[in-house]
Amino acid sequence: MPLIKLWNANPDTISEMSIEQIVATAGDGNLKDGSSCSGELREYFSQILSDKIKAYIERCLTSSFVKSGLVLQDLVNELGRRLDYNVTNGRYQGIVNAAGFDGIWESPENRTIIAEVKTTDTYRISLDTIAGYRDRLKSENRISGEASILIVVGREDTGELEAQVRGSKHAWDIRLISADSLVKLVQLKEKSDSQDTGRKIRNLLNPVEYTRLDEMVDVMFTAATDVEAGAIETAIDEADVAPSADEPGLSAQELKALRQRKRNEIVQAIEKNLQTKLISKSRALHWDSAHKTRIAIATSKHYDSGYPYWYAYHPQWDEFLSDGNPAYYVLGCMDLPIAFAIPRSKMKEILPHLSTTATEREKHWNVNIVQEGEKFVLLLPKASENMQLTEYQVKLAES
Repeated sequence: MPLIKLWNANPDTISEMSIEQIVATAGDGNLKDGSSCSGELREYFSQILSDKIKAYIERCLTSSFVKSGLVLQDLVNELGRRLDYNVTNGRYQGIVNAAGFDGIWESPENRTIIAEVKTTDTYRISLDTIAGYRDRLKSENRISGEASILIVVGREDTGELEAQVRGSKHAWDIRLISADSLVKLVQLKEKSDSQDTGRKIRNLLNPVEYTRLDEMVDVMFTAATDVEAGAIETAIDEADVAPSADEPGLSAQELKALRQRKRNEIVQAIEKNLQTKLISKSRALHWDSAHKTRIAIATSKHYDSGYPYWYAYHPQWDEFLSDGNPAYYVLGCMDLPIAFAIPRSKMKEILPHLSTTATEREKHWNVNIVQEGEKFVLLLPKASENMQLTEYQVKLAES
């Protein structure tokens, strides 16, 4: 059975396989340019969690199995995609009279990175050759805008390569990063809710003169502030609209873990219903590898006073969902084995009937769910009647 069919039919079995077994299962098992193995492997990488990508990278670096360097190249390019670059995979093997590159990463900010993947820096590489690839790509109109070079190395001990770059004429065009640090940037973005975090992470990968440190500090401050907001989440999903989100006897970290488990359950249920695989764009936002199917997840505990369930619908979520087809705003209830997946088209219809709250961060819509008998309804304070949620109900798998 081909890798993707087996992955869709029995993901647990595939997850237990080593990366060597994964490669052997993909296509014809012969990893080379233009092969069915390469196509299936890249499609599989586009659908797995970043934690699994990290594990595969570590395996590639600690066990030099056949063609581990080619697998590493594909994994690093997938990390570029997770940072919202438009990535063109390079060839595994160079050919005569063609620009050689491991990946072309085009950012939403119209900056281009030529990615070069190295497992080690035990041997010198020709920086002139890599720069020549970039110049040729420009002359062939295959890249536009500002273009720099990012060398992604497997090991963190890159002193010799760093010295080589610093002492060359390409010092202002080339930057280095370890594969492990690149994974950390992806996971930081996935835990973030700020659209700005992704942009600043991408900016960090561009060659910047750091005599003045303001820009680096700005990246660190944005990331730290955003992660802290998630860590003390009471939750940001509810964005100050709920009277209290404290759970007696639970720490902030325990609350965070419970909410993440609920989000995971929701993702799995949506995947099953839509017959697709979803990956994280951020903590609350998820999409498939083609960026067509999109969901935004909000969660709420049950409140004994006032409205039972409180949520917020953020403008940036609406913008994200507007480019999806299908696209859903999904409301999770911490104490219930169900969620409510409301199509973005329906959300657009009811937004004028919702109340709003303005904070220092933004102005968002308030979303409240109440139970009427055995049915749940979404309150529409500016409409003549509320919205029944029965048709939007999604059953979650038992924990």
